Parts: sequence; C-alpha cells; structure tokens
Amino acid sequence: MPFTPFRLGDLELPNRLVMAPMTRSRAYVDGIPSSLTALYYAQRASAGLIVTEGVQPSPAGKGYMDTPGLHTDEQVAGWREVTDAVHAAGGRIFAQIMHAGRIGHPDNTGALPVAPSAVRPAAQIFTPAGMQDVLTPVELSTAEIEATVGDFAAAAVRAIDAGFDGVELHGANGYLIHQFLSQNANLRDDRFGGSVDGRIRFAVETARAVADAIGASRVGIRLSPATGVQDLREDDADVVYPALVSALSELDLAYLHLVAGGPGELSDRIRALWPNTLIVNDPSLGDPAARAAHWLGRGADLVALGASFLANPDLPLRLRLGAPLNEPDFTTAFGGDHRGYTDYPTLALHPVHPA
Repeated sequence: MPFTPFRLGDLELPNRLVMAPMTRSRAYVDGIPSSLTALYYAQRASAGLIVTEGVQPSPAGKGYMDTPGLHTDEQVAGWREVTDAVHAAGGRIFAQIMHAGRIGHPDNTGALPVAPSAVRPAAQIFTPAGMQDVLTPVELSTAEIEATVGDFAAAAVRAIDAGFDGVELHGANGYLIHQFLSQNANLRDDRFGGSVDGRIRFAVETARAVADAIGASRVGIRLSPATGVQDLREDDADVVYPALVSALSELDLAYLHLVAGGPGELSDRIRALWPNTLIVNDPSLGDPAARAAHWLGRGADLVALGASFLANPDLPLRLRLGAPLNEPDFTTAFGGDHRGYTDYPTLALHPVHPA
C-alpha cells in the first residue's frame, strides 16, 4: 500500500511516502538556499511528496542559525533553483512556512524573539557561541499578530512564485502557531487568547489568509497535539484540537500533517473529524516500513518519514525492494557542507543483487 499512487489536490503522487520537513541549517548567505540545497532535494524526488525544512516568512520569524527564508526576491530566486531541480527529477515539493516565535536568540537574529506572551520557555538553542538559554520573548501586539498573518500569506505567494507546488504551515513542535494553542505560552486576554476559540484563532486566521492567497488545495498544516515540546503545556488538548481541526476543515485545505506522540485516542478523533488527506509522522516507530504499514492501516492517507529520507535519497526504492538502509549521521544534520547532506549513497552506487 505505501507504493500505490495517491491524488493530492492537482498532484498525482506516485507513492504514499512523504519526506518530512527537517532543519538542515545550510542557508549561509542571507537565508538564500544554495545549489547544494537544490541537489539535496532533487536527489530525494522519488518521494511521493517533499516538504522542505522550515522557511521563515519574515526576519522576525527566524529562530535558528542559517535557516532559509521566503521574504526577499533573492530567496525566491534561490528556491526557484531548488524547485526546478526537483521538478526536473520528476518530484513534487511543498515549502514549510515556519515562524519560530519564542524559540530564538538575538545572537542568531539580531533581535529578541516574539511570542503570544512574554513567557520564557525552559529551553536552549544553538547559537554561534554554542548552546544558550532562550530569553524572554517580546509579546506581540494585536496589530503585530495581524501583520504576522499577512507575512505568512505573503510568503506563500512567494513560494508559488518560486515554483513550489504548495505550502505547509508549521503549527507543530513548539513554534509560533503552536505557542498560540498552548495554555502556558499564550496568556493573552484579547481575541487571540483566553478561551479555546481565542487560542485557535491565530492558526485558523493564518490558514484562511494563506488559502485565500494561493488556493486551499495548495495548503497543508502540521500539528503536534500534546507532545510537550519546547516547554509547552496542553492539558486541554482534547478540547483544543478537535475545535481547531473542525474549524480548519471548513477551509478545505489539502492536508493535515499530524505528528503522533500525544494520546492515541486524540489522533483517532482527529482522523474522524478531518475530511481531507491525513499525513502522519510518528517518530516513535523506528522502522520506516513498519511505520508506514501501521499508520496506513490505521487511517492515514500518507506517511511522513524524516531521518530515513535524510540518509536514503532513494528510500521508496529501498523499501520496495527490502534493501538495507543507510544510517543517518546526526553529527552532520545541522550546518556543514556536502558531507551528510548530498553524499549518502544510492542503490545505483551500491546495487542489491538478488539471492
């Protein structure tokens, strides 16, 4: 079943394996992806769908070192080289738009991070000086929140201009959209906080603005309910996420990308509420073939794989043949050159001979 085709909006996917978004921190000049980035993604074009590393929609959205953006013409031109290379190799690619919110540091960005509320997380971040504590963020004003919604929409338009097939909104893993959903990161008492409807408003308004800008069939969103990442607390996830998914379902988005790890019954409720394509990423299941079989059998339409794609550019072929997998070198995951980025071998270089 992982190798059957699937229709996603206007795209015909040759298989149901999605390359999950993974930060690689190699946009060394002004957040512009390089020719090496184009090669990296083109090598993995046999994925049913590629979702890029997180791409900041504005300078304020940057959190980590050397991450790429989608807010300047030069960045668009860099991404055009990437999308051209992926399409020439027969692939399909979405840009993940990610605002890091309070997960940032002035040594990486030149400014304090921003967030729904001025609440410092118990977290650290890598900087040019090494690991440092995340600082107390600046609380966004209501007007600044509305402007940030506009930044997401503008970045989505730039993504289409750059040749992407669509965009994924990063509402997971403790970043800005996720922070608005949380009880301890969002202490606001205006229309973007307080009640459940208030806390889901930023996510819904952002998704609506992006869908209006480029078409709902080209928009997905990633969520990670109750996973406890980046010092977020979500004791009422069983109320917040059904409300959020119900509101998002009215927008007719292309897909929901669910990071499993919270309560299993919540994942099942989300599947029941979500009418469109569901992608599941479950890092707790190590073997990629078992992970795909488990979640496709449980109601997912597509399965996202991260480190397996990082280390195996030809992952669909390897899984189809039952061939051995390369092991990822995590010491080269963030930053560096081609090593651990574009030099993982494929079966064409190391053929598997039948017994």
